Amino acid sequence: MNNVMEQIFTASQQAMLNRLAHSVNRLGINLAVYSEQGECIFQADAERSDAGEETLRELAANAFVSPFNGVRCGRQDNRFLMSLLCQDSRPVAVIFLDMGLSFQTLNGKLREYCGCHGLDEREFAAMLNEATEKDGYPTRLLETFIADFETSVKRTAQMDKLTCELSQTYEQIVLLYNLSTHMKVTQTNAEFLQYACDQLCGLVNVEGLAIFLEKKIDGQKRLVLTAGCGYVSIDTALADIVQVHLAEELAAGKEAFLDGGVHGPFRYTWPENVKNILAVSLQGGENMIGVMIATNSLSKSDFDSTDIKLFNSVANECAVFIENGRLFTDLKELFAGSLKALTGSIDAKDPYTRGHSERVAFISRWITEHLQQVQPLGAEVIHHVYLAGLLHDIGKIGVTESVLRKRGKLDEQEREIIFAHPRVGAAILSEIPHMQSIIFGVLYHHERYDGKGYPEGLAGEKIPLLGRIIALADAFDAMTSKRVYRDAMGFKHALAEIHKGSGTQFDPQIVQVFLDSDIDKLWRIIQDGFIENWEYSNFSEYGTQAVGVLIR
Repeated sequence: MNNVMEQIFTASQQAMLNRLAHSVNRLGINLAVYSEQGECIFQADAERSDAGEETLRELAANAFVSPFNGVRCGRQDNRFLMSLLCQDSRPVAVIFLDMGLSFQTLNGKLREYCGCHGLDEREFAAMLNEATEKDGYPTRLLETFIADFETSVKRTAQMDKLTCELSQTYEQIVLLYNLSTHMKVTQTNAEFLQYACDQLCGLVNVEGLAIFLEKKIDGQKRLVLTAGCGYVSIDTALADIVQVHLAEELAAGKEAFLDGGVHGPFRYTWPENVKNILAVSLQGGENMIGVMIATNSLSKSDFDSTDIKLFNSVANECAVFIENGRLFTDLKELFAGSLKALTGSIDAKDPYTRGHSERVAFISRWITEHLQQVQPLGAEVIHHVYLAGLLHDIGKIGVTESVLRKRGKLDEQEREIIFAHPRVGAAILSEIPHMQSIIFGVLYHHERYDGKGYPEGLAGEKIPLLGRIIALADAFDAMTSKRVYRDAMGFKHALAEIHKGSGTQFDPQIVQVFLDSDIDKLWRIIQDGFIENWEYSNFSEYGTQAVGVLIR
């Protein structure tokens, strides 16, 4: 019984029943509550009653079949007062006040009195009613209880609604928080937008959700499906139409485009399976860069203002991510362009070394990618070694052309100037916080594995990995390039010199990895100027990718 009570009545409503039972029991009146299933779920007797359970169950069943308002008598003899208890305008229980055996005693005495004084049945009923009512007190008690119960039901419904709204608001805040914290520069637009769709569909029950982004195709701007979930019944052609209608609504001061056949005919023609449609804009500044479209709300008859606000909030987060990504790409390209312009200015000081920095960066990356196949290296090492190779000679920015282009042997002072360029380069980069991870490659690219290099004479694996890799790449490109003081060494000859220097000038493991790679392919790529036959990525874009890892 307690379980049924807890399912039907709240704790406060059960307390109200207990208070009513206490009040009527003091008057010698019994109280009982029956459920719709005919089960007695609450009982408080003041005295023994001869009213059988079947009688009350029958009265309760009739009350559910023929509902009534207020308080009424259960039988003609006025022994029972009864009322329906309703929730959400639906009866859930019947409450009875039973006068018990005292009623039968009173009934007998009144009949005896009426018989002695010649009173008829109508006069008897009036006297019985007056006596049992006791100035109407039991009836007023029950009426007061019913009024309080109805108030409690309304308050409970209001609290449930408020709790639901607060829960939804909390979930929406969590969703927006998750989106804001999930923004990472390592993600593509498609990855983030798909995450946003999945999160939104977990909160809003819709048949289909899609995000279309504006992209240039054959020189024309077109919407492209970028992310979605559920059954997406809107294709790119329809998305273009939706975008036009959305732009019209926004121009008219609306927050979204909404169309449906629930509260009236559709304004526009849609596929047969579309019952309602909602579209909001992804704004990049003043321009619409995409649209978010949802079809067929499943949890309610149509989309409403709450959905519009939520969808707009998510669309704004998506637009912020896209705009941040664009700005980050611009920053990467600016940074990469600045680095290449800087290295180009260094290479330009000596016509014979033009392109040397980019070739060393490329060869260093080639070596690192193959080294990664035989020993564990972090993914960022490839990017760091590329940038270190690109900047390895930045210290030569302070070396005069007369020294760099000298045909004869350098004197002691000139040698010291040249030997200082790794330290100068490291000092320049040390002023840039994001460059700390590549300084070792610049500082130690002239160290030798046998300890006879410069500037610090480090040996073996005491030389940082970036320095050992760039040392080999630098030497290979130097040997195969024409210099002012000598002609270029042949490809095969250079490989033989690399092999000869294994364990003395170069790290033997790096030499082995280099020689075991497809050197012929590497040579063709270098000779062709890094064009499309390098299968890993477009070389012109790699600097931007590497800078992205460096500054994120």
